[in-house]
Amino acid sequence: MTVKRENSIGKGYVQVYTGNGKGKTTAALGLAFRAMGCGLKTYIGQFMKGQRYGELEAVKMVAEYITIEQYGKDTFTKIKDSPEAEDVQIARTGLARAREAMLSHKYDIIVLDEITTAHYFRLITFEEIMEMIADKPDGVELVLTGRYAPKKLIAVADLVTEMVEVKHYFQNGTITRDGIEC
Repeated sequence: MTVKRENSIGKGYVQVYTGNGKGKTTAALGLAFRAMGCGLKTYIGQFMKGQRYGELEAVKMVAEYITIEQYGKDTFTKIKDSPEAEDVQIARTGLARAREAMLSHKYDIIVLDEITTAHYFRLITFEEIMEMIADKPDGVELVLTGRYAPKKLIAVADLVTEMVEVKHYFQNGTITRDGIEC
C-alpha cells in the first residue's frame, strides 16, 4: 500500500544534471533546499564521495528534511577500466541503500549524486540505473547527477540540464576552497 504524505509532489519525474561544468551537485542541493521550504524531504546518496564537504555540515542543521549518505572512499577513484573491487562494493551498497530510501515512502526526492560518474568508472551498471528509474514510485522525484550521462539515460529522463564549463579558475592554478568547491 502506498502511503501519500501530506506534501506530495504528484507524479514525480526523473531529472538529470550532467556535463563537464561546475554546479551539478549544487543544483541538486538547491532543489533539496527549495523542497525543504515546502515541507518536503530529500535523501541524497553521494557516490564516489567519502571526503568532507561543506554540505555535510549544513545538512546537520536541517536533518529533519535532508539526509546525505556517502558511498565512496576518501580518495578519488582513478582507474576507469578496472576499478578496485572495494570501490564497486561501496557503490553497490550505496545503490541498495538509495533504493531502500526511495521505496520507504519517507522521502519526496531521491538524489543519486555522481551516479553517472560512478557508471562511467564502471562501479554501477547502466542496467542498475535503469532499474532504479523503473522502480521509482509515483510521488517521488528522482535526480541523477554527474558527468558522462549516457545518451540512453538522457533519452528516458524527463528533465536534463547540461552544465558546460566556459571558463574555470582551476585552469590558472586556483586550488579548492572551503565553502565554494568543498
